[in-house]
Amino acid sequence: MISSESAPELLPALGRNLTFAVFERLGLAIVAGRYDETAFPTELELSHRYGVSHSVIREAVKMLAAKGLVSVRARRGIVPEPEEAWNLLDTDILRWLVERGLSRGLVVRFKELRIAIEPEAAALAASAATADDHARIDHGLKEIVAARRGGGNMTEASVAFHIAILTAAHNPFYAQFQGLLRATLGASAHFSGMTPSLADHASVSEAIRAGDPDRARDHMRRIIDHVLADSRRRSDRGLLRRPAR
Repeated sequence: MISSESAPELLPALGRNLTFAVFERLGLAIVAGRYDETAFPTELELSHRYGVSHSVIREAVKMLAAKGLVSVRARRGIVPEPEEAWNLLDTDILRWLVERGLSRGLVVRFKELRIAIEPEAAALAASAATADDHARIDHGLKEIVAARRGGGNMTEASVAFHIAILTAAHNPFYAQFQGLLRATLGASAHFSGMTPSLADHASVSEAIRAGDPDRARDHMRRIIDHVLADSRRRSDRGLLRRPAR
C-alpha cells in the first residue's frame, strides 16, 4: 500500500522532480535522527512509501551517499552513516541541521571555523576590495546600525556585512564559505546573548577601506573572539548532539 507521502504530493510541495523530492524527505529524516534507533527502510519499502520507481529511489540514495549520509552495503542494504561521516559544509546538510535545530556544541565549532577564516578574509579584502566591495561593506554596516536602532533585522544585517567581506577577498575558496555563513549564522543567533559591537564592525570596515590588512585582521578576530567566548560559556560541548526533543 502506498503511503500518504505519494509522488503527486511530494512534487508540488518541493517544486522539483521526484528524485529530489525523495532525497529531500530522506535527508531531513536522517539528519533529524528518525533512523537513529529504527531500521532504515529497504529500497522496496521506500518505493512503496513514496509511490515511485526503484530507479528514483536508487538515484536519491546515491545523492545521499555522496553527502556521507548513507552507504549501501551487501546484505545490509541502505545504512545511515554516523554524523562524523557527514559533509558538514554541504549546503543541504547545513539546511537540514538548521531545520532540526543546532546544538550549542555545533554552534561553538562553527565559530571556531569562522575565526580561522574570516580574519584572513578581512586582511585580503583590505588589499583586494574594489569600489563596489566597499559599497557593499558600507551597506552591511549601515544595516547593522539600523538594526541596533530597531529599524531592521540584526541577523540579516550581520550576514550581509560578513558576506560582503568574504566577497571582497576575491578568493574563490573563501567565497565557498558564504553558504555555511548564511545557513548557520541566523540559526545560531539565539544561542548568543550578545549584540554585535558596532565599534568593532566599523573598525573592520575602516581598516579595509584604508588598505590596512593587519588592522582589518585584528578587528575581525576581535569580533569573532567575543562571540566565540560567549558561545563557549553557554555551550554544553556536545559537538553534534541534537537538542532535547
